[in-house]
Amino acid sequence: MVFMTIIIALVAALLIGVILIQNPKGGGVDSTFGGSQANQMFGAAKSTDFVEKATWYLAAALFILCIVATYLVGGDASGGGIELLSQ
Repeated sequence: MVFMTIIIALVAALLIGVILIQNPKGGGVDSTFGGSQANQMFGAAKSTDFVEKATWYLAAALFILCIVATYLVGGDASGGGIELLSQ
């Protein structure tokens, strides 16, 4: 379960980074993190397309990983808290 938690945290961090790199209508942080070099290397259209696809793939991966983690944790529906032992 620790492995799944680490994977979810990594995907969430990557998703945050990809969202910050996107170039919204108002400018964005794209140029701060080397976006201008990416535009020169891939071209503006390819760079934007790649970032948008990465956003959707990472969001879907995070959604699926959270559902899988929920099933792995399991648990019964009768309470889920700490059971107190009667003496």
